[in-house]
Amino acid sequence: MAKYTILTPAGASFTTQGGGYDYEMEALEGTGAEIVECPATEAGFIAAAPNADAVYAKGMKFTAAMIDALTKCRHIALGTVGVDYVDVAAATAKGIPVTNCPDTFIEEVADHAMMLLLAAHRRCIEQDRMVREGRWAEGRPQLLQIPRLMGQTLGFIGFGRVARATARRAKAFGLHMKAFDPYVEELTLSALGVEPASLREVLSTSDFVSMHLPDTPETRGFLKEHHFRQMKKTAIFVTTGRGPTVNEAALIKALEEKWIAGAGLDVFEIEPTRQDNPLHRMPHIILSPHNASASSRFDPARKRRVGQELALTMQGKWPMSCVNPTVLEKSTLRRWQPYSMERGPNS
Repeated sequence: MAKYTILTPAGASFTTQGGGYDYEMEALEGTGAEIVECPATEAGFIAAAPNADAVYAKGMKFTAAMIDALTKCRHIALGTVGVDYVDVAAATAKGIPVTNCPDTFIEEVADHAMMLLLAAHRRCIEQDRMVREGRWAEGRPQLLQIPRLMGQTLGFIGFGRVARATARRAKAFGLHMKAFDPYVEELTLSALGVEPASLREVLSTSDFVSMHLPDTPETRGFLKEHHFRQMKKTAIFVTTGRGPTVNEAALIKALEEKWIAGAGLDVFEIEPTRQDNPLHRMPHIILSPHNASASSRFDPARKRRVGQELALTMQGKWPMSCVNPTVLEKSTLRRWQPYSMERGPNS
């Protein structure tokens, strides 16, 4: 009989199909832990919750009622950067650490952000259609109306890991950069050649605005109609963060009424998008299905990271990437890693 039970809803995590738990178990081997599946429903999870020493959160929303049913759980682990599908406040109230994978597929998302920026700027999809539809002569006149990329300004809203990786890429294209993030030191920005700025300054002076806020109660619906009105009429809006941070109706209005020139969107307020979403009909934007983090290493890397985090807590140690670190000092887990000057005791 296993010493520890790690409870997880049956079925695939994210959009990948099955594959078992071999990657997760690499780090868990020898800890006496076993990953046990329960039905992927709230009732099914609640029925199995009292037996869980830890939870591998995947495939569904984890509500306060589900978390409240956990009686001896010492850890909720996620295989994603975002933690919006777990009620972190409920977990914190129960004293349960919640971990994510904050640094596992950052490079892929930064690549995708630059792809959306470049493709939207150079009207990639529209140019492709011109060739396919025999409108060859329209291509050059369209691009003669847009400025060269070098010397343009890229503004970041939020300057976490993805934004920083994007900034390193954008520097090579000769972009001037600004960022609004009241939680990041100015020295962190200036070290990457990024100018600290207010939100209004980022919106009003940037030729490209790249959104990187996480989905939290404070950031939900963060960008509203008046923010899009502050942007340049020639600006392109890019987001690879979380859809609910942007009021999509306001974005649609901004595009329809030409307050801004275009957009590159990987995330949406409601996913999957409805087929009648006006964004689908707009020629001057580029859409992707919330897949910026995807690459051939996506599943192995994040699953191994989940296993590593779970193995730490099953051995009585602090995890590496706790999103609610205030619970750690009060837990029975012990700190083992040195303190970081960048993210505190849990980086």
